[in-house]
Amino acid sequence: METLEIKKNDAIKAHSAANKKGKVLLENLLGKKIFFKDVKERIKTIEDVLKDNGTSQTKVDNMFKYSPEHLKHQYIAELLCKSLNEGWEPNWDNSNEYKYYPWFKMSPSGFRFSDYDYWHSISNVGSRLCLKSRELAIYAGEQFTELYEKFMITN
Repeated sequence: METLEIKKNDAIKAHSAANKKGKVLLENLLGKKIFFKDVKERIKTIEDVLKDNGTSQTKVDNMFKYSPEHLKHQYIAELLCKSLNEGWEPNWDNSNEYKYYPWFKMSPSGFRFSDYDYWHSISNVGSRLCLKSRELAIYAGEQFTELYEKFMITN
């Protein structure tokens, strides 16, 4: 089988000049990560999260079909953080490295994103749910509020 090589800059130029179908073709061939500088442009839905992690809703549903529903949503939230962190993993030996997470308010009137928080060496949140930046914590909290609600509030 013959391999075709393309320079990243050429692929980005082709993507910029392409129509909608051409963009989809290039993204399917080379992956969306190449064409979007900001992960927030690439990860906007649960479907985006699952695809970015090489899985699908059907596979996740099958994986958790005998588990409480909130565990499935927690797993998806972990995948969300993995996608948004783009390979960054917290260094728990470095107390000077901030780790961020969205903060929510629960009240009789509902569940809503409130703010973000961070911590040094003491953990108030699962390590797989922390994010590398304040901006990503805010984005996750605002864009994926419903996901967080589904695993934080169990019936």
